[in-house]
Amino acid sequence: MDFRELAIESLSTLALNKLRTGLAILGIIIGIGSVIALVSLGQASQKAVESQIQSLGSNLLTVMPGSAQSGGVRGAAGARTTLTFNDAKDIENSPAITAVKNVSPEYSGRAQVVAGRNNTNTSVMGVTPLYAQVRKIETAFGNFITERDVTAQTRVAVLGPAATADLFGEGINPVGQAVRINGQTLRVIGVTVSKGGSGFQNQDDVIYVPLTIAQKQLFGVNYLSTISLEAESEEVMVQAQNQVGYLLLQRHKLSDPQEADFSIFSQQDILETASQVTGTFTALLSGVAAISLLVGGIGIMNVMLVTVTERTREIGLRKALGAKKKVIITQFLSESVILTFTGGLFGIILGVLISFLFSVFMSFAFVVSLNSIFLAFVVSAAIGIIFGWYPARKAANLEPIEALRYE
Repeated sequence: MDFRELAIESLSTLALNKLRTGLAILGIIIGIGSVIALVSLGQASQKAVESQIQSLGSNLLTVMPGSAQSGGVRGAAGARTTLTFNDAKDIENSPAITAVKNVSPEYSGRAQVVAGRNNTNTSVMGVTPLYAQVRKIETAFGNFITERDVTAQTRVAVLGPAATADLFGEGINPVGQAVRINGQTLRVIGVTVSKGGSGFQNQDDVIYVPLTIAQKQLFGVNYLSTISLEAESEEVMVQAQNQVGYLLLQRHKLSDPQEADFSIFSQQDILETASQVTGTFTALLSGVAAISLLVGGIGIMNVMLVTVTERTREIGLRKALGAKKKVIITQFLSESVILTFTGGLFGIILGVLISFLFSVFMSFAFVVSLNSIFLAFVVSAAIGIIFGWYPARKAANLEPIEALRYE
């Protein structure tokens, strides 16, 4: 029996029970489609996170209270209120710090913000004018925080695009309007250009106020949540981390780097951590989706076993007429492989379609891995062979006389 005859006969046999064949194929479609769609989801999420991090600048360093290993300084457990404005000023003015270009002290908190009848719970950032330069912030309307606003404690605010839409509506220029934060009324002086983002870390859902206003009038604190540093270049990032780390150790009167009460992260550190998290997330989703592939394979084996039972007399007649085991095995394996290849093809189409719709509705990059598509084909073939082998072998091992007597 040549390949063409084998394919025609296999298709004819599968067409005899269309519903059963369709349900078997559906299991593979769902499994393959899920794997491709979820891998695409994970990769698109990773690219979105990387894009947001990189948009902050490639030579950005972030000093945070608490401990971690970063650059040349490794810290142990520390308090969360250990960074002060004087720490930032010393970093800016110290002659020992030669690899840092700009220093931006910051305090971040969340608050309920009210404008007229609208309100939103958003992030409020106390900053200085250098924040815009260090974090690559631009204004679409109005102006950013000035040094005079910080020193004079002027009650002004600059809104992110998402916060503007929540408080004043889409397409509205709120410059000159008033907002209330923790009982304090502030005048809007600007709106920033969108940087993109979503969820809790949305860089557009934020309100910037002078650092002194945030610390003394809105939140009542005397410490910083972060200090952002702009290194002279990417090449001196490690040098900048070490210089700042050892300066802060001296300021905090700590002789052992193991006892550091602060952490210094570079963009690369954050990027690697985010990539690890999203990579683990993608692998977890793929593993869950792979379970449905296993279920689909078991479904195909079940269908083929039922087919062997239904065609016992036919198999016996073939063997009585001289058909060899190889022919019987090839016949049943071809039916199993046709099922899985068909399911794999439609599963790939379904997975790509779901990925595209996800990218459209979530405004993510459309990412489909060619490796995942290739893997889908390989897995389809493997499932067809592995789960079709046992039914095919069972059919080939039937004794002709017993098969012919089967009722």
